Amino acid sequence: MEGFLRKLGIVTINVLFWGYFLLSSAVMFVGAVLIRIVTAPFDPNQRFLHRYSCFWASLYLWCNPFWRLKKKGLKNADPKKAYVIVSNHQSWADIILLFNSFLPFKWVSKKQMFNAPFLGWNMRLNGYIPIERGNEESGRKCLQMSRDWLAKGASVLYFPEGTRSRDGKLLPFKMGAFKLAIESGHDILPVVIRGSLNAIPKDSALIRLKSPMTLEVLPPISVHSFQGNESGAESLMNHVRTIFKTKMGQ
Repeated sequence: MEGFLRKLGIVTINVLFWGYFLLSSAVMFVGAVLIRIVTAPFDPNQRFLHRYSCFWASLYLWCNPFWRLKKKGLKNADPKKAYVIVSNHQSWADIILLFNSFLPFKWVSKKQMFNAPFLGWNMRLNGYIPIERGNEESGRKCLQMSRDWLAKGASVLYFPEGTRSRDGKLLPFKMGAFKLAIESGHDILPVVIRGSLNAIPKDSALIRLKSPMTLEVLPPISVHSFQGNESGAESLMNHVRTIFKTKMGQ
């Protein structure tokens, strides 16, 4: 009986959560369009719209009584600087947590996400960066868009693992974000997320109960000492990955 009641509770919570998600997304997207129109003449980097998007995403954290987020190290990020931000990835909930940091950035995200009603359309409004996995031309366009945003003073955010971890163990990193940082001269800003693995597990749309999570912004990592040699991007990547593994206790 206890197991049945637990399953019933999970189903009920998910129905309420995803129902609220769909209805609120439709309403919030209208606000996003209005903000984009009003701020377009004086906010070319869409910072106001991004902050609105952070608030929008945060609604789904704030409304869920079973999710708890502790944020650390936000002062390590200078809002006046543009970074190549890298974060580990365990769950769809990571996206909500990173938005809740209210850091200014442009997402690098899978191309198909940009076609999702309301959320994907809002990603287009924000000028976020699409990438198609396994497509070299898409990878080149992604890097060029990232360079362009960095040149305009906007940070870009990558999941260097490329996908979500199934067991919480850190996956191998891909080189793109680190090549970008070396080429552009912008510091790496590491963000470590812990505890989100079961919030919305991979291959599932069901949220789980009682997920205490932590988002920690680490001090920026200068790329200058890694520039000027052929293996600089790889050395930087390995250095950052070691920091992540240490912070995650792996």
